[in-house]
Amino acid sequence: MDLPKHIAIIMDGNRRWAKKKKLPDIMGHAAGVKSVDIITEECAKKGIEALTLYGFSSENWTRPGKAVEALFKLIKKSLEDYFDKINKNNVRLNLIGRIDDIPEFARGTLINGMEKTASNTGLILTLALNYGSRQEIVDAVKGLYGELEKEKKQASLVVEEDLERFLYTSGLPELDLIIRTSGEVRLSNFLLWQAAYAELYFTDVLWPDFGLEEFEKALSEYSERQRRFGG
Repeated sequence: MDLPKHIAIIMDGNRRWAKKKKLPDIMGHAAGVKSVDIITEECAKKGIEALTLYGFSSENWTRPGKAVEALFKLIKKSLEDYFDKINKNNVRLNLIGRIDDIPEFARGTLINGMEKTASNTGLILTLALNYGSRQEIVDAVKGLYGELEKEKKQASLVVEEDLERFLYTSGLPELDLIIRTSGEVRLSNFLLWQAAYAELYFTDVLWPDFGLEEFEKALSEYSERQRRFGG
């Protein structure tokens, strides 16, 4: 099977899963963490180079404050609970987004996890937190503009690779596959630049129910597609 080097997942449906079971929203997110563990471990076993997970968007701040706080407490606890397993599997933790705006109690744990796994050479697990693709592109343009001014380069000479160096995902492999769960069929401001030639896979399965069988379905469909990259 032809496997993707870089997979990104929009982990949608946690709250709907909880609602169906008449549980608090946070219980849906907690159930979703188990799916994160399952898929991360499977990617590491298969030798996939990078897995990027949409954990918290820049638009999610519109949710009630207590709900946001509970979610970041869950993220912090989940990393603490699963850190040894992540490290044992040679996984390197990476963060993208405007990390400085994440609550301090969670940010410290996330950065610490990233630093402690920096020398790992297996799967790169990237958490997109306080992430929005449009803001990523704006930040990249600002970074490139600063370089042009500093080095007195002409904007007319800029090529795609120049801007890519300033994207949050700089250094990650080219994105091959985006998976979105829960039946929604849109990208929701996620990796818009990187998705230019990525394959898209949508499923009605809610994220907490997305296990190995569903993951294999996505990989199987990916392997059967012909990627022409506009050629």
